[in-house]
Amino acid sequence: MKLAWQRQTIHSRHPFHIARGGASLEGDETQRVIVQVEHEGIVGLGEAAPSAYYNQSCESAEAALAQAAELLGDDPFGVAAVVDGLLERFPDQSAAVAAIDAALHDWIGRKLGVPVWKLLGLDPSLTPHTSYTIGLTEPENLPARLAQAEMFQSLKLKVGSEHDEATLRIVRQHAPRVGLRVDANGAWSAEEALGRIEALSRFGLELIEQPLAPGQFEALADLRRNNPVPIIADEDCVGVSDVVRLAGVVDGVNVKLAKCGGISEACAMIRVARRLGLKVMLGCMIETSLGISAAAQLASLVDYVDLDGHLLLADDPFKGLMLAEGVVRPADKPGLGISRRTLP
Repeated sequence: MKLAWQRQTIHSRHPFHIARGGASLEGDETQRVIVQVEHEGIVGLGEAAPSAYYNQSCESAEAALAQAAELLGDDPFGVAAVVDGLLERFPDQSAAVAAIDAALHDWIGRKLGVPVWKLLGLDPSLTPHTSYTIGLTEPENLPARLAQAEMFQSLKLKVGSEHDEATLRIVRQHAPRVGLRVDANGAWSAEEALGRIEALSRFGLELIEQPLAPGQFEALADLRRNNPVPIIADEDCVGVSDVVRLAGVVDGVNVKLAKCGGISEACAMIRVARRLGLKVMLGCMIETSLGISAAAQLASLVDYVDLDGHLLLADDPFKGLMLAEGVVRPADKPGLGISRRTLP
């Protein structure tokens, strides 16, 4: 197998801020790494969305890819073994591994002429609706952001600032019936979190994501026992071992391909979460339709979908994902079903 890659510059539609570092965008350009696996004249594609929070960058992803090129072997159908070996070799470069994993799945689907979701025995018609994310922003910016989100049944609001209550009040004024999910990205202390959740709960919340900084399992379990809003772990949950550790601590986990290493690992996390009685959210980074499509293949397996990273872009260079009535579905085409847009 031949491995190649190139950087792809993208731009967010609006500045995107969260309560911790490593994921905010100021509206300026950012880059992703597009990975290509070629074998027997067939090309599979994947996308790496490195996160500074996990000590990743485009440079570190490319360095891992350069070494991975010598480790792929000559059998794309051996994707599980390939990914296991890469995660063992590059445990801190999960975004790069996820890109290879996606490219191999895309290759297999293209080779066999079937979508990846069909290879996995899944039914995209069962996909829950996605939430649409609004980052931390001044309250006066909210009406315009909400106008762009009218088709969505649920909003995911980034919280962790002094404007949290004002933000939810404005949202409820403009969208009284929309489902509300809030994500603190670990911004609250154990001492203040319960009061914060109680203050926001009066606006009606579907769930709250990562209220405390990672690693505070005892405090997180106490918080869960003492408030009625389901708690979903994100930064606390990277791989399968974290799912096991979080059983009984939270109500659910957020699985992201860029965190865990791709489709293969995400499926394992979802299976384990189900066995342990945990709800599952399928999330994403700010990615193009290529990266989101890899996750969308699995979306029918989960309870909550947060696959809107491509919808936050001003210039998505790929096409193929479907969006109807707030549901993001993969295409009924071979592989990931994604192709590049034609430049004007």
